[in-house]
Amino acid sequence: MPTLRPLVRPPRPDPDAETSASPSVEGRPPGQPADPQKYLVTVGPSAIDGLGAFAGAPIPARAKIGEIRGEFVSMADARARAKAAERSTGRIFMIAVSDKRAVDATHSTDPLRHANHSCAPNMVLKVQQGRVAFYAIRDIAAGEELTARYGETHHAGRLSCRCGAPQCRGRL
Repeated sequence: MPTLRPLVRPPRPDPDAETSASPSVEGRPPGQPADPQKYLVTVGPSAIDGLGAFAGAPIPARAKIGEIRGEFVSMADARARAKAAERSTGRIFMIAVSDKRAVDATHSTDPLRHANHSCAPNMVLKVQQGRVAFYAIRDIAAGEELTARYGETHHAGRLSCRCGAPQCRGRL
């Protein structure tokens, strides 16, 4: 049985305290979150759909590519936002992290939010402790579009798949 440790939050910085402009040990200013991207990922036009995420450098198999951050919302809010987004833009950036919560990455700047679906993906999406991360399934070449298998979606089989994979299932 795993040992449970209490969640410890670092103290909030005093806004009146004098701060140093020098970067922290990790190369970023104190108080700034770490970059969730472990490999360079670019965004550009996709042959699959709209914009896509592309490897900016070779990525080895099983490597963590990066994460998607966003606003945590209830599943009810996620469903309502997805319906509204589908009517207005057609672009939905929601990922369920549990039966009760989802991450809304609509306003995120993380490039992996543009990863398109493929029936023959080159990365896998993993949700661990409320974090949404992507890992390479195989070696990925620089310039290759980064894709994941979405699994069950709100489309419920009504949306045509455009991945172009030889074993494409045809619907999302």
